[in-house]
Amino acid sequence: MSNDPPKLLLDDVHKAFGPKVVLNGLNLTLHKGESIVVIGGSGTGKSVMLKCVLGLLRPDAGRIQVDGEDVVGMGGGKRDRVLRKFGMLFQNAALFDSLSVWENVAFGLVEGAGMAREEAREISLDKLRRVGLGPDVAELSPAALSGGMRKRVGLARAIATEPEIIFFDEPTTGLDPIMGDVINHLIVECVRDLGASTITITHDMSSARTIAHRVAMLYKGRILWIGPADRIDDSGNPYVEQFIHGRADGPIQMEVLKT
Repeated sequence: MSNDPPKLLLDDVHKAFGPKVVLNGLNLTLHKGESIVVIGGSGTGKSVMLKCVLGLLRPDAGRIQVDGEDVVGMGGGKRDRVLRKFGMLFQNAALFDSLSVWENVAFGLVEGAGMAREEAREISLDKLRRVGLGPDVAELSPAALSGGMRKRVGLARAIATEPEIIFFDEPTTGLDPIMGDVINHLIVECVRDLGASTITITHDMSSARTIAHRVAMLYKGRILWIGPADRIDDSGNPYVEQFIHGRADGPIQMEVLKT
């Protein structure tokens, strides 16, 4: 077994906004080449977790390490160096309407890495091909794309810099089941080819079962259960069982009714 540190470690991470506690002792370890899917209802802290890792928010307490390096409070050139290890597929793709498709895909290469536009365009076309989009799409405006095409362009952008760690934020939201399955399998293929480590946050159990090596259930700012994806249906955890089956009755609903 490798003695290398995990790609990402969150140790007893806390974050509150005034009286509202969002992360309440979050612990999570992501290993090299591993895919973790974090499930949980709205407001349980999934997006705040990602923002704390990326330095967009600073946790109130706890450790966050990337490749064994403490990153909480890191700034300047050190933060930029760490951020270059990351790629992200945003929930609604978050494409720049003022840029063409290829320019969107190449954005991190040109603006982040200072690559020449000609070279960046060639890489962009290659990444678009890997997500099933031809060169005819490259010059289009994002406004001309369907929802599924926008997701694929977002995925191409996420992998364009060949990051070591990729975050996927609700990758199938707004897609029909067939296109959602296409995106899920494209994610699996692209991540496998890169050897990247990934965290996906989603409500879509089809995504979780397709993408994940491990699934973690986040509730009230803490991981209630984590285990192999093929054990999610017999977790023995009532919170997990209620969530994956979409049942109105159960411990989560009871807590909501008490508030």
